[in-house]
Amino acid sequence: MKEKTILLVEDNSGDEALTKRAFTKARIKNELVVVRDGAAALDYLLCAGEYATRDPNKMPQVVLLDLKLPKIDGLEVLKRLRADERTRLLPVIILTSSKEEEDVVAGYQGGANSYIVKPINAQNFTDCIQQLGLYWLVLNESLPR
Repeated sequence: MKEKTILLVEDNSGDEALTKRAFTKARIKNELVVVRDGAAALDYLLCAGEYATRDPNKMPQVVLLDLKLPKIDGLEVLKRLRADERTRLLPVIILTSSKEEEDVVAGYQGGANSYIVKPINAQNFTDCIQQLGLYWLVLNESLPR
């Protein structure tokens, strides 16, 4: 069975560590690729910059996208992904601490598949990641690549 990669776009090292722990506790063994800003996310997904030699046929199964990112914010990353034929249908889950209604609306209007507010409690975060993994990596039928 082909390993399903997850791209985590997260600039906060504490949130990155919490996400990795949650994946481990939830027994999600998929490769987790981490980039720390919006520009790196676009480079990774569009095979540009330092990722120019990455195989464009090996897209992640899902992208976990924070909104508040350096260089290019998450909403702009989403906009550019949806504008590019190669990534237009790639599942993108906004995983952020923002509960602002305008961010939720903008995320969905921009083409996010889901909008999840990061739980503050570590156990709740782990539970959230477990459910996320179950749905997006096991239950959801992804597009053939």
